[in-house]
Amino acid sequence: MPDFTARRSVRTALLATAGVSMLAGLYAALLLVVDREPTAAQRLPDVHGILMVLGFLGTLVALERSVALRQRWAYAAPLALGIGGLALVVPIPLRVGRLLLILGCALATAVLVHLWRRQEDDPTATQILGAAMALGAAILWTRLDVVDLLPWLVGYIALTIAAERVELARLTMPPHAGRLLLAIGAAVLMTAALTLLWPSVATRAFGLLTLGLVAWLARSDVARRTIRSTGLPRFSAAALLCGYVWLAVAGVVWVVGGMPRALAAYDTVVHATFLGFAMSMVMAHAPVIFPSVLRRPLPYRAAMWIPLVLLQIGLIVRIGLGDGLGLEGPWQIGAVLNVVALLAFAGTAAWSARSGQRARSAGGRS
Repeated sequence: MPDFTARRSVRTALLATAGVSMLAGLYAALLLVVDREPTAAQRLPDVHGILMVLGFLGTLVALERSVALRQRWAYAAPLALGIGGLALVVPIPLRVGRLLLILGCALATAVLVHLWRRQEDDPTATQILGAAMALGAAILWTRLDVVDLLPWLVGYIALTIAAERVELARLTMPPHAGRLLLAIGAAVLMTAALTLLWPSVATRAFGLLTLGLVAWLARSDVARRTIRSTGLPRFSAAALLCGYVWLAVAGVVWVVGGMPRALAAYDTVVHATFLGFAMSMVMAHAPVIFPSVLRRPLPYRAAMWIPLVLLQIGLIVRIGLGDGLGLEGPWQIGAVLNVVALLAFAGTAAWSARSGQRARSAGGRS
């Protein structure tokens, strides 16, 4: 009987659940373009943020870490997160999806603990802190509004990606980089917890930590040098640097305004972080991470620049003109461009993987 962990079909199915969450989240985004303040009866727009962060990004991260652990039980983490995301969009009680997301985040944290026990490295320890923040957000969502969870969700994504960058760039970063990142991660987690008690002060401190983290990453990352190269290194570097800029934008909003309860500030923090930062990073790492998960090549194509550029233009229009100047038309145009960019990324990745598989098959027959 083939090993469960080696079945590409299982990994593809788990990835598909993340894809469905993304599509549902994008549909919700289009609903919000029509009405930025939906009624309580409209469930999908209400769960839009959690769906994209935990249902989509959370499943992707958990799947990649489960593949790295290579133990059957680890796949329960992306399974619970993926199904939890689906449960948010079907007509069943919302608590079912919430409980599945809590279970998935708890399992994802356990996977990272097992990975850390293998080599006890600081980047993995930082990812544990990030996963704990995702778990905290999932639990708090049973009682609090999403705006109050933002420090937890932002911390989860920021620490997870920062740890991934330190892990991948280990040879080019200073020897103490992992330990410094772990210290920053602990401070981020502590500050997020304090936002529940003293939101005005703690959220500004959270913003300062975010700015410090992004400044350190941008200064230490090899992307500053590889942006001058060609092909995949240049594409990845451009995506990474764009991501750092957008995380800095979110950090500035935290510092200046505290908890972003105003609609424009909320929209800026959410989309600068989870689209500008997180999705730029997904695009940067896709040609490396997806092949390790699906055991299929994902060769770099020049067409990959299209969704990356569309994403940046959409965010500039949406945040700069829409949120910054209060212009509804540009905000709607930017939001639609964001949706088109993510769909274009999914389509480009699928086309690249398919053509890469054909090329490999043709090479094997020759």
